[in-house]
Amino acid sequence: MTVTISHPPTAEAADRFSSSSPRLSLAPVGAAPALLDGAWWPRSRDLGAELIPLTAVLDPLWGRITRVTVNPVHWPVVPRKVPVAGHVVKVGWFRPEQDPHELLLLSYHVGRWNLLVIPPQTPAASAARLMAAACDPLGTSTASRLMEEEARRLRTVAETDRAGEAIWDSEGGREADPRAAQAERPRVPTVTAKSAAMTAAMPHQ
Repeated sequence: MTVTISHPPTAEAADRFSSSSPRLSLAPVGAAPALLDGAWWPRSRDLGAELIPLTAVLDPLWGRITRVTVNPVHWPVVPRKVPVAGHVVKVGWFRPEQDPHELLLLSYHVGRWNLLVIPPQTPAASAARLMAAACDPLGTSTASRLMEEEARRLRTVAETDRAGEAIWDSEGGREADPRAAQAERPRVPTVTAKSAAMTAAMPHQ
């Protein structure tokens, strides 16, 4: 079973969800072990505030979450404890040992889970792709590898678009400025009736 809380494919869909509900997608229960158990798309980098709705959703699914660890590189403040739903979640951090795009959750005597943390400012379409990739039970990519693959995909799309625009421009796709076209056109002397009569009256050499 896949548990998906707020998995919007578009920005308009995202507006339909409460700002307090976590944007979370989890891998199927009972699937083969993978490097990631799902993805979490927080709305901010306020770890203390973001953990409260996240653990409130995960406690009934995974058992009471008692500890969380992060890599502090993307979190301005890492609180030591976060009070949630009548209990306290201890928060720790590891800089070299933990993937900077990963959140580790521990439930006492139950297990541990690893979630890809999608940056809050990520566009909805990219977030949807990352959520799907992180929930793949056959996935073998780390959190950072998934982020690198998505960044590479976006660069390729941007480069392809730029190349297409350049070809389009070179083939005359962009309309020229009428004023520029007028400036480039050779000027033809204006012949009036008076000038024509004067020319006709002049003796021929």
